[in-house]
Amino acid sequence: MLSVDVELRRGDYRRRVRIEETARVVALVGPSGAGKTSVLNAIAGLLRPQAGRIAVDGRVLFDRAARIDVPAHRRRIGYVFQDARLFPHLDVTANLRYGRHGDEDRFGFDDIVALLGIGALLARRPRHLSGGEAQRVAIGRALLSQPALLLLDEPLSALDAARREELIPYLQRVRDELALPMLYVSHREDEVRRIAEAVHVLD
Repeated sequence: MLSVDVELRRGDYRRRVRIEETARVVALVGPSGAGKTSVLNAIAGLLRPQAGRIAVDGRVLFDRAARIDVPAHRRRIGYVFQDARLFPHLDVTANLRYGRHGDEDRFGFDDIVALLGIGALLARRPRHLSGGEAQRVAIGRALLSQPALLLLDEPLSALDAARREELIPYLQRVRDELALPMLYVSHREDEVRRIAEAVHVLD
C-alpha cells in the first residue's frame, strides 16, 4: 500500500499530489515538469514536502503534522535513476556490494546477479558496460540495499530502442519474481503498459 498526500514546493514550483494505491507496481506518468521526479525524491527523503504524509505498507516515512521525517538512509528505499550513476573506479561486483545495507538478506547477491543476467559482467568497470548493462547493475545495486520499495525514475530514457527492449524483460522479472512494491516513472505509454499494474497521471 502506497499512501502519498503531500504539498511540494521548489522555487516557484508548487503542487499537491495524492496517491492512494494498493497495486504493487504503480506508474507515475505525465509531461516533463509535472513533478514526477519531485514525488520520487519526496518518498526517498531527498526532498522535504511543505506539508502532508507519506507511508509505505503502513510505515510512516513523513508526516509534517506529527513531526515525523525518517532520514533517507533509514527509509529502505531503492532508487534507480535515469543514468546508472555507477562508481567508475569500482568493478561491477564492488558497485553491487556498495548497495548492501544492514544484516537483512531478503535479496541475496547471487540471486540478484542471476535474476538480472549480470554474472559475466562482475569483473568489468562501468566504462566497459553498455547502457542497458549499466542499468541492470544499477537495479541490482538498488535491490541489494534490501528496499521495502523500489523507485525507478525513467530508467530506460537514456537508452536507444534496442537497449530498451533488452532491459524491459529484466524489469518484468524483478516485478514478477521479487514481489517488491515499485513506483515507476515514465512518459512512454508502451513501457507503462508492459510493467505497471496501475497508473497515476500528473498533468
